[in-house]
Amino acid sequence: MSGKLYVLSGPSGVGKGTLVKLLLKEDSSLALSISCTTRKPRKGEVDGRDYFFLSRKEFLARKEAGDFLETDEHFGGIYGTPRSFVLKMLETKSVILEIDVKGGFSVCRALEGTGVKPVLIMVVPPDLQALKDRLRKRATESEEELEERFKRVEYELSKAGEYDFTVVNDELTEAKRRLQQIIKQTQQGEV
Repeated sequence: MSGKLYVLSGPSGVGKGTLVKLLLKEDSSLALSISCTTRKPRKGEVDGRDYFFLSRKEFLARKEAGDFLETDEHFGGIYGTPRSFVLKMLETKSVILEIDVKGGFSVCRALEGTGVKPVLIMVVPPDLQALKDRLRKRATESEEELEERFKRVEYELSKAGEYDFTVVNDELTEAKRRLQQIIKQTQQGEV
């Protein structure tokens, strides 16, 4: 394997997607893994760019065949990280997985003994109210769905100590700089 695998986790709405877009724009040695999901595309999402949108039947068949590093069912859909897709990308680039905490731990277990050791990075909000405001402003979920997401926040934040690094996304430019620093240091074997 030529590249490193980075697992970027954090509560929904913390800005992971925005940070990843900024990192990819500035560093051609990085690639984003694309997850599979059974949920319907949101406005503007494109199959093969944002997610691989699968039928529930197709997803479950691939899961049964061992084609995922991790899977999780929440918010009305099943999500999974395709094993072969990630391992193929690692041959030429470092890869970022933008997944939840449970998925991050599953990826670590799935890759034991393969020589691939993921670097776990948790992105956290400056405070919980800021996170709730971001989610509401996004306006992509009903109030009921938002409440379900808020319940997961406490669990995800409680796992930050089990991650290799924590980055507070209070100011976007500073959070991006910190992520770039972590990537550089880990690629050079400094940490």
